[in-house]
Amino acid sequence: MEGTIAVPGGNVWFKRIGGGAGLPLLVVHGGPGLPHSYLRSLERLGDEREVVFWDQLGCGASERPSDRELWTMQRSVAEMDAVVTGLGLDRFHVFGNSWGGMLAQQYALDVTSGAVSLIISNSIASIPQFSEMVARLKGELDPATQSAIDRHEAAGTTHTAEYQDAIRTWNETYLCRVRPWPPELLAAFAAMGTEIFETMFGPSDFHIVGTIRDWDVFDRLAEIALPTLILAGRFDECVPEHMWAMHRRIPGSRFEFFESSAHMPFIEEPDKFDRVMRDFLRPHD
Repeated sequence: MEGTIAVPGGNVWFKRIGGGAGLPLLVVHGGPGLPHSYLRSLERLGDEREVVFWDQLGCGASERPSDRELWTMQRSVAEMDAVVTGLGLDRFHVFGNSWGGMLAQQYALDVTSGAVSLIISNSIASIPQFSEMVARLKGELDPATQSAIDRHEAAGTTHTAEYQDAIRTWNETYLCRVRPWPPELLAAFAAMGTEIFETMFGPSDFHIVGTIRDWDVFDRLAEIALPTLILAGRFDECVPEHMWAMHRRIPGSRFEFFESSAHMPFIEEPDKFDRVMRDFLRPHD
C-alpha cells in the first residue's frame, strides 16, 4: 500500500509492506535527505509484521518545498508525529538509522505516542561529539585523501573529481564496506535531498554549521523509557564507543556490535542484523 500524508510543510509519500502477528515497524531513514530506498533490506522483516517506510519531506517521492525555514529538528519531529497519526499507528516499533536515529531519539523524548520500542541504528546523541569523531577518523585516512578533502572544502571546489574520489574513499571506509554498493544504496544517494542536508548539517560531515549544529540529547538519554536496542558497527563514522556510552545512559537498553560493519549492518551483515532485530522485536510485541 502506498499513499501520501500531509505534514507540516507539504505532503510525504509512504509505503506499507508485509504483515503478520507482530506490531508494525516504522522505519525512519537517514540523511537528512537520503530517501528510504537504502533501507529496503528491512522489507525482509515483513514476513512477521507490517514494515512502514516514508520519505521525509524534501527527498525521494515526497514533495520538495523550497522553504529552507522548514529544515529543523523541531519541524522534523512534528513531521514524524504527523506520519504516525496519519497512518493510525496506535502501537508500533520505531527503527531509526543515522539521522533517523537522531530523529527517533528526539521523538521518543518529546512526543507521547504508542511506540513500544526504539531501535537506534548507527547513530549519535550529540552533534558536537560527532564533529570530534569525524575529525579523528579523517585523520586516520591516507594523507592524500585527507589533503584532498581539506583543500577542496577550504577552496569551495567540492564539485571536482579529486574531492569526489576522496569522499568515495570516506564512504567506502565508514559508511558501507560492501563492494560494489548495492543498487538501492546508489539509488538513494542519487535521489538525495541535498538542500536539506546542507541546511541542517552543512556542506559536509566535516563542517557542520547548519540548523542542528548544536543538537545534543546525550544528557537526556536517561529519560528514554522505551525498551531500546542500539546497533553499532566497528568501522562506523558514528563510532561504537559513542554508541556504547549511549547504551550505558539508556536504562535497560541492549547493545549489539557488528564486527564487519560500518554504518549499514542491514546491508553489510544481513543475517546477523535480521536475527538481532527479530529477537528484539518479538518479545516487545
